[in-house]
Amino acid sequence: MGLLDVLRGRRDLKAPAPDRLFAMTTAYVTLDTELGLKTDGAAGIVFQALDTADFNQIATDMQEVVSATSSESGTKIDTSDDSFGYRWMILRDPDLEDLVVGLNAVGGALETGGYGDRILCAVFPFRDRTGGKVYWIYNYKRGRFYPFVPAAGEQQRDNERELKLKAQLGEELPVEPELERWFPLWDIPI
Repeated sequence: MGLLDVLRGRRDLKAPAPDRLFAMTTAYVTLDTELGLKTDGAAGIVFQALDTADFNQIATDMQEVVSATSSESGTKIDTSDDSFGYRWMILRDPDLEDLVVGLNAVGGALETGGYGDRILCAVFPFRDRTGGKVYWIYNYKRGRFYPFVPAAGEQQRDNERELKLKAQLGEELPVEPELERWFPLWDIPI
């Protein structure tokens, strides 16, 4: 971007690095051993679906690719639409690394097809030692993770625990520094 672009008000936004999603595989050692968070054996990618032949073909192709490779990795795939009009592509596999690779493949196919702006996030559910749910959410537009911990009660969250998780994993995961961008996801189908 040059000086004239700045003066004219044009600016190119730098896209987030897609490989940041893979930080989850290395952070899982800390999540598991130090924090006692175990993977639920599932993860999902959330996107705003379009009712076009091109978009539907990409989504179908990705389901077929993940299904075809499931004989090697054991990954299963399901899709569902939520009440907000977003489609959830849910992958199930006991190996977190396989889940990350699968989500990366789906996200990459959507981006290559020109639909990268339709991707909302990737969601990684974990269970703590007491059986409580803890989610790590990867915001594709920002290229950063943030924790989401639902608390007892209707649409309540445990902000204290979320901040503690940020402090514990901030060195291993690219964590979103702006807390107002830590959007809750209610009724997660994973």
